Amino acid sequence: MANKQGPGGAARKGRSASGRAVAPPPTASGRYTPPIPRSNKVSPKWMGPLILLLLIFGALMIVLNYFNVMPAGPSNWYLVGGIVLIASGFVVATRYH
Repeated sequence: MANKQGPGGAARKGRSASGRAVAPPPTASGRYTPPIPRSNKVSPKWMGPLILLLLIFGALMIVLNYFNVMPAGPSNWYLVGGIVLIASGFVVATRYH
């Protein structure tokens, strides 16, 4: 006959006295589960293209300034404008749902 007890006479873990597997008792999770929102927020359709345009035009302004293609020659203000466009693209992207 097979030994159904562990060392010291203790019952084997995960087994009942009859030898069948027993599921552990359910425990309450300590995590908070927020309620499902009743309405999902949806961004306007123009918001995605706006994000792309701001990021692309910002990068393009910086690159064109680097290649001396911008009117009035290279200037730090074109670099600032490009960075502002890229930063505003990131800000709009954080509001996208």
